[in-house]
Amino acid sequence: MSRLSDQDIEAIAQKIAADIRGPAAAKAAPPPPPSAPVEPGLGIFATINEAVVAAQKAFPVFVALPMAARAKIIAAIRQCMMENAAALAKAAWEETRLGRFEDKIVKNQLVTEKTPGIEDLAPTSYTGDHGLTLVEPAPYGVIGAITPTTNPTSTIICNTIGMLAAGNTVVFNVHPSAKNCSMQTVALLNKTIVAAGGPANVVTCIAQPTVESAQEMMKHPGVRLLAVTGGGGVVVAAMQSGKRAICAGPGNPPVVVDETADIEQAARDIVLGASFDNNIICVEEKEVIVVASVADALLKAMTHYGAALIEKSNLSKVEQTVFTKMHGPREHAEINRKLIGKNADFILSQMGINAPSTVKLGVVEVDESHPLLWTEQMMPILPVVRVSNANYAIDLAIKIEGGCRHTAIMHSKNLDNLSRMARECNCSIFVKNGRSQAGIGFGGEGFCSFTIASPTGEGLTSPRSFSRSRRCVLVDHFRIV
Repeated sequence: MSRLSDQDIEAIAQKIAADIRGPAAAKAAPPPPPSAPVEPGLGIFATINEAVVAAQKAFPVFVALPMAARAKIIAAIRQCMMENAAALAKAAWEETRLGRFEDKIVKNQLVTEKTPGIEDLAPTSYTGDHGLTLVEPAPYGVIGAITPTTNPTSTIICNTIGMLAAGNTVVFNVHPSAKNCSMQTVALLNKTIVAAGGPANVVTCIAQPTVESAQEMMKHPGVRLLAVTGGGGVVVAAMQSGKRAICAGPGNPPVVVDETADIEQAARDIVLGASFDNNIICVEEKEVIVVASVADALLKAMTHYGAALIEKSNLSKVEQTVFTKMHGPREHAEINRKLIGKNADFILSQMGINAPSTVKLGVVEVDESHPLLWTEQMMPILPVVRVSNANYAIDLAIKIEGGCRHTAIMHSKNLDNLSRMARECNCSIFVKNGRSQAGIGFGGEGFCSFTIASPTGEGLTSPRSFSRSRRCVLVDHFRIV
């Protein structure tokens, strides 16, 4: 992918402003101001109730459209989001200051291209002596969606394609720290949907999202289904709301490297995976458990691909920098939230370690009880622990993963080891001999989703996840053989 210049990005951002606000806005500053105005025609409302009511009104019009029209709208969304992937990535980075701008472009492109559409909704039929039964996926109605600050625009794009493909409308309560780039995305989506023949307000949000507005949305009688992508607290709240909830919670993905692994490939994939967007995606490698006989070779190889080894003597500096408080061995520590999603060279500088900007990952050796292993850091600092053998590595990895059942990775050529870890980690995603993002379709086969519902069991969500099953039975007729 060719890199766009700042001038290119600015021009695209100005085009977004023009598309959203009209021709006169082309000369205006591209991002919405901190207190963005309410724009009902573009899906942006002052209150949750107004946003839900608008989505309720749009639903019967949208669901009545022929499937061909729905497919046309999804295609138009893909085209618009692909054209504006860079500008929305820039808006997200400038507002949140999390991750890397160039990786956010890739995330926007990935979900735009690889989130399934109406092709995921194939009906099922049964015939026999007593006639014909048809089972079809049907929409719920209005979905209430909560999105994170880590992947704001990409999650909205992904959710919108999947939910609309299933025939739903959606109300977003976005993370307050990413509200402006999220409103840009929602406004662009509405503009695109209407231009493609759909009704207004199929996708809505509010201008000033809060924890309270999220709670109001969860309880609103007009919301039929919840889809939550976020931390443990909001997942628990959604699951206790009394509504059906599809919840994507946190993870602490371990990567195991055994003595049979291709060490160069493992080193490259681990650095690429753990450093992508500065490790703020929940599927990414958060710790490495390596068999001792190949540990030195792995660590050395990682330095060839952009990792910097932190001396063991600096471990206390790592702890003081990365954590605000520790609670003992094998316990979750409290993360320095100011460093989440920051570049590795910046984090290392806070430890008094000088590193060039080409360094994308800091790597530090720890013992198996160290909190760095047991805590999801969401920053490009990767703990590594040596163990005696592959079976012990798998056992430890499963414990460190913490029962999130989200993602795990293993590098090995031993089929018994790979099979054992795949079975026993019991995760929504298990990647063998690849970078973590292969599990969401980046460098691996299969579709993409940024709502990976491990707590509620749906795994990678798709349009079928946002559908209800309806059965129609015709007795004693329409069997043709």
